[in-house]
Amino acid sequence: MTTTDTLRFATAGSVDDGKSTLVGRLLHDSKSVLADQLEAVEDASRARGRQNTDLALLTDGLRAEREQGITIDVAYRYFATPRRRFILADTPGHEQYTRNMVTGASTAELTVILVDARNGVVEQTRRHAAIAALLRVPHVVLAVNKMDLVDYSESVFAAITDEFVAYAEKLGITDVTAIPVSAFVGDNVVEPSAHMDWYGGPTVLDHLENVPTGAAATSAPGRFPVQYVTRPQTAELPDYRGYAGQIASGTLHVGQPVAVLPSGRTTTIAGIDVLGRAAEEAVAPQSVTVSLADDVDVSRGDLIAPTADLPPLAREVTATVCHVADQPLTLGQRVLLKHATRTVKAYVKKIPSRLTLEDLSHHPSPERLVANDIGRVTVRTAEPLALDAYATSRRTGSFLLIDPADGTTLSAGMAE
Repeated sequence: MTTTDTLRFATAGSVDDGKSTLVGRLLHDSKSVLADQLEAVEDASRARGRQNTDLALLTDGLRAEREQGITIDVAYRYFATPRRRFILADTPGHEQYTRNMVTGASTAELTVILVDARNGVVEQTRRHAAIAALLRVPHVVLAVNKMDLVDYSESVFAAITDEFVAYAEKLGITDVTAIPVSAFVGDNVVEPSAHMDWYGGPTVLDHLENVPTGAAATSAPGRFPVQYVTRPQTAELPDYRGYAGQIASGTLHVGQPVAVLPSGRTTTIAGIDVLGRAAEEAVAPQSVTVSLADDVDVSRGDLIAPTADLPPLAREVTATVCHVADQPLTLGQRVLLKHATRTVKAYVKKIPSRLTLEDLSHHPSPERLVANDIGRVTVRTAEPLALDAYATSRRTGSFLLIDPADGTTLSAGMAE
C-alpha cells in the first residue's frame, strides 16, 4: 500500500437496478474477495439453480435479502487498491428503506446512483438524488447499468444522462460523472468495455481512485468535540489534564486562541498529542488529545473551537430531518437531541413542512412525520448548543433526535 487515503462512498438506485451486483463485481474484479468467500457465493448460486456466479450475494448477507433478491439493510464493505482504500455502503433501493439510504450516505463523500438503462430515470432515482443533495454528498456518479440489454446504445446513455443532470442541477448537485456499465458482464466497472468504443471516460474504479477527498472537512472551521477527559496522574505528568476526541473539521495548532463552548471561556492550545507523540498541528479527522494553557472547566460534550470563527450558540434549532423510526415524530413531542458528543433534552416546537421528493414540493404544517418522511422541524433545547449550519460542516451541522424512553433514534437532522 502506498497511501492511507480513504474514500467512503455509497451505492443507491431503484430495486433491481443492480447495486449489489455492481458492488460484487467491483470487489471481485479488483481482487478484493477471499477464496473462501467466493467459493461460498458460488455454492449459493448453484443451490439457486443459476449457471453463473451471482456476485450480488457478496453483499446481500441477510437471509431475507437472499430469499427475496433485494437489499434490505445497509451492507458495509472494506477493500483497497494500490491507490486508495475504500469503505462502501450498499444501500437498499426500495422506497420502504429510504431511511437506510440516509444512514449509508450520511458519511459518504461520493454516491453511486444506478439506473437501469431499460427503464431510465424513475421516481426512486429522483428520490435518491434528492437525498444525496440534502446530505450534501460532494460527488455523484450516475452509473447507467445493464447497457448489454440495450445493445450498448450511445443514444440511450446520452438521453438518460441529460435527464438526470437536468434534475440534479435543480437540486444543486454540480458534480455528476456519468458512466455506462454492465455490472453483470463487467463492462466499465474495473476494466474498460470492449463494446462501447464511443465512451472515452473512466471506469467506475478509475473514478473512485482519482476523485478528490477530504477537502470539505479540512477547509471547514476548526471544531473539536470533547469525548473524554484524560488525567493519567503519573510521576512524569502529575498535573496533566488532556481532552481527547476526534477533530470534526478544520485544523488545530499549538498556540491557537480557542473558546470552550457552551461556557464561552477562552484560552489557548498548549499541546496536541497524536498517537502518543507531540505535534504542532492536527487536522480533521485525526483523533487527538489537546491540552489547554489555562485551567478551565471542560467536560465531555463541550466543543473547542478557534475564537476567530466560533459557531453560533442557540436553544432553538430549525433543520431538515429524515425520520427513520417506525413511531411518528409529533408536534410537542419530548426528545433528546444528540449533537457530536453532547446530548440535551428538547421538544419539537414546530413541524413547518414535509418534503415531497417526487416534485420537490413542500406540504405545509403536517403536524407529524412518519417513517421515511423528510421535513423541516424546529426543536427547542433545554441547554444552548454550538451548532453550525449543515452547509458549513456536515459533522457539526448534523444531529440525532432520540426517544428518551428507550433510546430509539427517531430522526437525523441537518441544521439550517
